[in-house]
Amino acid sequence: MNKKNKNKPYGIVFSTDPKQTTEKPEENESISTPEKQELKIYLVRLGGNKSMTCVTGFVGSDHELEKLGKSLKQKCGTGGSVKDGEILIQGDNRDKVLKLLIEAGHNAKKAGG
Repeated sequence: MNKKNKNKPYGIVFSTDPKQTTEKPEENESISTPEKQELKIYLVRLGGNKSMTCVTGFVGSDHELEKLGKSLKQKCGTGGSVKDGEILIQGDNRDKVLKLLIEAGHNAKKAGG
């Protein structure tokens, strides 16, 4: 058995257990509404007088996260990316991002100093 597939329950070929199923569990069966999410917006200072606005705490699919990240980048007029469940936007755009998220119905607040 491969190390990668060690913890996956999908490798069952046959079982006599009537409770055993081979169906994959649904990802994000209950997608949380924007009002129930608690998004945190904070600033990361990088070297060379550069900074980055980070948004964390998003609960939902990767596609929805990418869509939200793209929307925020376009409205802020800056670049950025979506990595490891975080939205990263170039520059100090905390106030603008906070305003945009609240207008979109998300429960967001600034974090950090």
